[in-house]
Amino acid sequence: MNAGLDILQVMLVNTAFTVGQIIFEIPTGVVADTVGRKVSFLLGNLTLFISTLLYVAAALLGWGFWAFAGASVIIGLGFTFQTGAVDAWLVDALDHTGYEGARERVFAWGGMISGSTMLVGTLAGGFLGQIDLAWPYVVRAVLLVGCFVAALVMMQDLGFTPRPLRTSEFGAEARRIFDAGVRYGWRNRVVRPLLFVSLVGGLFGMYGFYSWQRFALDLLGKELIWVSGVLAAAAALASIVGNVLVAKIMRSGDDRRSAWSVLAACSALLALFVAAMGAVGLFTRTPGVAPLLVASALWMGWGVVFGVVGPIRQTYLNEHVPSAQRATVLSLDAFFGDIGGATGQPALGWMAKAWSIPISWLVGAVVMLLSVPLYRAAGRGEEAPESER
Repeated sequence: MNAGLDILQVMLVNTAFTVGQIIFEIPTGVVADTVGRKVSFLLGNLTLFISTLLYVAAALLGWGFWAFAGASVIIGLGFTFQTGAVDAWLVDALDHTGYEGARERVFAWGGMISGSTMLVGTLAGGFLGQIDLAWPYVVRAVLLVGCFVAALVMMQDLGFTPRPLRTSEFGAEARRIFDAGVRYGWRNRVVRPLLFVSLVGGLFGMYGFYSWQRFALDLLGKELIWVSGVLAAAAALASIVGNVLVAKIMRSGDDRRSAWSVLAACSALLALFVAAMGAVGLFTRTPGVAPLLVASALWMGWGVVFGVVGPIRQTYLNEHVPSAQRATVLSLDAFFGDIGGATGQPALGWMAKAWSIPISWLVGAVVMLLSVPLYRAAGRGEEAPESER
């Protein structure tokens, strides 16, 4: 079951997106930690709107592969404006309002809302894409305009005081924030292993998400776009289930579990699900509904565990980063994930083209297991005296 050229082309376009994130991740962190999280979020929305229209124009006007790659770089810029800014804005606001509850519950609520909208969006996108592939992008552009207006009117930088950023001072400000990122990110014995977890996750994460759609259709043996939409929606539903389980898994009070141990166990489970899905594809000789259903059940299991990991990891990382440097360190964390994605997508995409998607997934599962000792290292850093962190 060879993936052919298409899977490699898709991975190269996604790599262009990741390269855009790598280039702009740190500079946009400067914006969030100076002029404010709100401004950074709005700039991200505007950039995403422009890049979405470029995708549509590239298809309608026949600009070709490189136009899609260029639009992907720009959309990468749009997401970098938001990667560190959104979490920093939320945590600052929680501190400002005196919230005393478990923060992973708040992140889990956000995950449920995100998963619900993804559930609706992927089903609608699959339906619209079956009619015309341009329609999902047009609808997305309209929704981005609504999001921009809502954020402009309602979003406030609670718990953070913005300050002007002059063009002449950008270099000095970037160096200052970079130094803060090194001090509170790289040199922190808890945060540093988490950065490498992002790197490891990036090696397979984005490749796995996008190649799954091609993988599933190969298992089915039919080119049905709406099936991809249904499977993406199923993953969103599974992640919501995982979000719901977060509070029960972490517990509270004296029974509260350590974040690193839960994350390490979940990482092992994620790798197991990926390996099992790769095995299904490797041993499938006749495409059909049965192999697709087996792989989809494993995909749902992966989604549940992924929904558990997100809020716990977000909380764990934010607990060890001071407010003034929060957006920068979170951007640094995203930067490591981007490096992993830029490396993993073309490498695994080449494996899929040369051998098969299932083999690339089995390799990805082995890579994902590296997260387990890294989370253990973060736990050891947490146990070290404050002066040694």
